[in-house]
Amino acid sequence: MTNNDRAYDKLRDIKVTKDFMKHAEGSCLIEFGETKVICTATVEESVPLFLKNTGKGWVTAEYGMLPRSCDTRIKRNQTSGRTMEIQRLIGRSLRAVTDMDKLGERTIKIDCDVMQADGGTRTAAITGGFIALALALKKLKDEGKIDAIILNDYVAAISVGMFEGQPVLDLDYLKDSKADMDMNVVMVRKGNFVEVQGTAEGVPFSKSQLDNLLDLAKRGIEELFEIQEDILDGMKVN
Repeated sequence: MTNNDRAYDKLRDIKVTKDFMKHAEGSCLIEFGETKVICTATVEESVPLFLKNTGKGWVTAEYGMLPRSCDTRIKRNQTSGRTMEIQRLIGRSLRAVTDMDKLGERTIKIDCDVMQADGGTRTAAITGGFIALALALKKLKDEGKIDAIILNDYVAAISVGMFEGQPVLDLDYLKDSKADMDMNVVMVRKGNFVEVQGTAEGVPFSKSQLDNLLDLAKRGIEELFEIQEDILDGMKVN
């Protein structure tokens, strides 16, 4: 067991509150243990210039941390290299499961705002961002603006790593800061990967360790898919 009595192969307590923001086309508050992220979807009837007159839509994301989401204050509206990396990752992950050809010339912007950080903010943002996106697409369908919920799969993400010689699922900040290696894994329900980000903090890791961690991540993400589907009332995708 870990120092907080959670088994190494278990997720933290996951909680999702649907429709958390009154005015957004889709939203949720997602909690991975003490990490809390608000995910909102905004539909805009326009696209970036490179998509003008193509008939295609776009899904993009922005990510930010509230000033006291961490133990020290973060400057408001601060855009760092890390912030850019994370919001691009969120956008790529959501576009991987969205049929842009059927969205029409409109943009769905996913805002992921970290209320409280305790490790795994990007994986929570991707997992919750998908829920917000799916809710926004359902609203568009209900309004007759699109013919179907144009998702081809579910997508979710989780962190794994080596901590005290053990493979660990869903690292909180304490484990992440002391891990020998850590990895973020983004996967679709069909079993394929969108992205794998892995880094050794000390001793390089072996292929067998990598394989074990990917298997552990897959099991954790499969649990997240079940949570997503439950929150989305069993929403089916193509």
